[in-house]
Amino acid sequence: QVQLAESGGGSVQPGGSLRLSCAASGSISTIKALGWYRLAPGKRRELVATISRDGITNYSDSVKGRFTVSGDNAKNTVTLQMNDLKPEDTAVYYCNADCLEDGYVNFYWGQGTQVTVSS
Repeated sequence: QVQLAESGGGSVQPGGSLRLSCAASGSISTIKALGWYRLAPGKRRELVATISRDGITNYSDSVKGRFTVSGDNAKNTVTLQMNDLKPEDTAVYYCNADCLEDGYVNFYWGQGTQVTVSS
């Protein structure tokens, strides 16, 4: 199994920046990708950004050009730099690990961290 510990988040005004970090532990060798999802009230969980072990990134159209995901394989961490934040970015952000264990794909989640964008 994989455990994920998130840090960062908080409240910021529109146009501001925040940085989220996530550290993975446990069965690190099974991780194929790390990333971030978010859940806003009344909405479905949405992919924000992911990065594979070989550095391939994927972004939601809603955050392209504003958010940057980066990973450190040596430290088993993933970071989400969020710039030019908008009120619609307000959500609980969850760190995610996609793992391949005994031929099966498993998903692990962090506890979530609140991001609030408001004037």
